[in-house]
Amino acid sequence: MQLSDVIGYCAAFLTTISFIPQVVQTFRTKDVRGISLGMYSVFTLGVSLWLVYGILLGAWPIVIANVITLSLTAAILVMKLRYR
Repeated sequence: MQLSDVIGYCAAFLTTISFIPQVVQTFRTKDVRGISLGMYSVFTLGVSLWLVYGILLGAWPIVIANVITLSLTAAILVMKLRYR
């Protein structure tokens, strides 16, 4: 594995897991007052585009990270819409 792939996987892992505490807290408390609908909407769209970009490049660190991140941010977005 090339060094660039190792760096990509490490970056993907760290940025992806950073959303887990927000998903867990929001699911447990159902408190979405501090979550910006606009920010999460735009961010989720951006992650979707990064996913498409990764697929087009065949860049697995980008694809894997963005599939997981998209799932987590979409979960937060759905909870924001459902619990408001």
